[in-house]
Amino acid sequence: MRTIRAILLLQRGHMFEWVPVCLAVGIGWYFALRFEPSLSFLAAVAILGLALLGLARFLGEAAGPLAVALALVAGGFLLAAERAHDVAGPVLGWRYYGPVEGRIVNIDRSGSDALRLTLDQVVMERISPERTPTKVRISLHGDQSASVVPAPGLRVMTTAHVSPPGGPVEPGGFDFQRHAWFGQLGGVGYTRVPVLAIAPASEGAAGLAVFRMRMAASARVMEVLPGDVGGVAVAVTTGARSGISQRALEDLRASNLAHLLAISGLHMGLLSGFVFALLRVVIALIPPLALRIPAKKTAAVGALMAATLYLALSGGNVATERAYIMVAVALTAILVNRRAISLRGVAIAATIVLFLRPEALLGPGFQMSFAATTALVAVFGYIRDHRISTGPKWAAPVVAVLMSSGVAGLATAPIGAAHFNAISHYGLMANLLSVPVMGSVVVPAAVLAGILAPFGLDWMGLWVMGLGLKWILAVGTFVAGLEGARSFVAGPGNAVLPMIALGFLFMILWQGRLKVLGAAPVVMAFVLWTQVERPLGLIAENGSLVGLMTREGRALSKPKGAGFIASNWLENDGTPVPQETAAGRWPEDGAGRLPGGITLVHLSGKKATESFTGCVPGQIIVANNDLPVLPAGCEVFDPERLRATGAVALMPEGDGLRTVTVRDVTGHRLWTQWKEAGGKDGRG
Repeated sequence: MRTIRAILLLQRGHMFEWVPVCLAVGIGWYFALRFEPSLSFLAAVAILGLALLGLARFLGEAAGPLAVALALVAGGFLLAAERAHDVAGPVLGWRYYGPVEGRIVNIDRSGSDALRLTLDQVVMERISPERTPTKVRISLHGDQSASVVPAPGLRVMTTAHVSPPGGPVEPGGFDFQRHAWFGQLGGVGYTRVPVLAIAPASEGAAGLAVFRMRMAASARVMEVLPGDVGGVAVAVTTGARSGISQRALEDLRASNLAHLLAISGLHMGLLSGFVFALLRVVIALIPPLALRIPAKKTAAVGALMAATLYLALSGGNVATERAYIMVAVALTAILVNRRAISLRGVAIAATIVLFLRPEALLGPGFQMSFAATTALVAVFGYIRDHRISTGPKWAAPVVAVLMSSGVAGLATAPIGAAHFNAISHYGLMANLLSVPVMGSVVVPAAVLAGILAPFGLDWMGLWVMGLGLKWILAVGTFVAGLEGARSFVAGPGNAVLPMIALGFLFMILWQGRLKVLGAAPVVMAFVLWTQVERPLGLIAENGSLVGLMTREGRALSKPKGAGFIASNWLENDGTPVPQETAAGRWPEDGAGRLPGGITLVHLSGKKATESFTGCVPGQIIVANNDLPVLPAGCEVFDPERLRATGAVALMPEGDGLRTVTVRDVTGHRLWTQWKEAGGKDGRG
């Protein structure tokens, strides 16, 4: 007992760094549940948390923090539950076709490069206001030459197909329903008819005023810097990516440079750091000023103001908010005479983000950002505290860039591979060639353009900015074209990333020799990842596509249609071949063979379902339209059943198969909309 007490007492002075970790465990607990906690359940968790806090006072210095940690876990659980109920809004329960009217609050592009409008203040025919979604998102397809030019706040109408947000494309996959719930997005769809303006842009909302400023800035940048250079310039200044071609975007992803497009900690840190340094130099060059004001703190205030303006200009998305909080914590530390960069500062930033947006924990942006920051602060802090030499002073900047890129790349590689199923083998080289240019050319030029904009001379800064971005795009194209630039991996199980994260955090935050124990869950997680078992069969949630695992890889039941589902299945397998290639693997007789003598038959389209007359034992029939006869002797996944199950995975089990559905994995939550057999609404 004395040994345990000594180990726990050794952690004194380092407890706060565990606060966001405990909150994250509680948040993860909430999202892992297969049922929505009742009010009595939440009350019990709250009472338990308060009891633990009270108990901590009587447990002493050693055991007391353990009770506080458990109380924080309960607090994280309650934070996530409160947030989920706070953003609750109506969600469509059926496929709608008809007039849609609303106010434009966001303009972006879909994965298929179609212009996409997000509308609020929505009006839909024959749907009461209390059942109308808070927001809907509509992609513009077909000939849109007669459409109005989208503008922030403009009230528009069109005729559109709108459906409820779709669930995961396979059990355990990315849950778009949950993502849409927290974005108050109650319907998604598309239109092939022109979008018409029915009222001028509203002027009142401050958010829309900022949106209009962003759009005006984006248009000006694209005017001076056309093409992909301008598209990337817009992305790093206002956060809009619609001006970047799919080819350039794919090259940046393949070379691990896509993170330069997201306004995150790198951009916010570079901008605020440049402004901070610039102001200190300017103050130092004016002796009367330098003798009368604290240069360092004044520069910190100026840098914070610049970061705040950048936050507004970029649209204030989750990633940018997270980066702003981290920079604000560091600059505030300067103002109160504390160390600007420390694990405590990272913990404060993470705690604030989790408090404001608990759902951010599940996104790759939060995970990669804080993984990179924590690793960098830990490594450079260790070098500083132990006075480890990194070479001669003249080489310090080069060594710092090399180490930063290497450490950040290693810290984020497992997360990127888990979420995007890809590993960029030359990403370190690409970042070493690009990040210094971003910091020394692109960001300073962007600041210069902003300063000169009121005088109409912003083109000077934008021209310099364009030179840096041309270099970065050229690096991306070159690295992406190298043989073996990128490889693909199968998606891991849901436990893998939490195990890796908790293991590394234990090694970084725990004080004493026992920190080496953190390596055990990390090693175990990677072992589990290598043993991941992909489904032998996959069925889309609407029956539009079927996938069968063969010796050559995943075979798909059709070469076109359901492209988003097809690409996700193939990426999760770690073999993202074109859909047409995967369709070429499908058996010529149209029936896929599974263990136990089971065959998988896909009936796609009205003709196929109308001509269906029956089945034989041992068949699994998948149809995307209602069948004219109710088959007997075989298992059927028709639209009615799939509405009650979601996407289906057929997993190997002994000599047979085990059926796992999305509903089995997600259960009944606020954001799920399950239909029971016969059409009964089974929303959790």
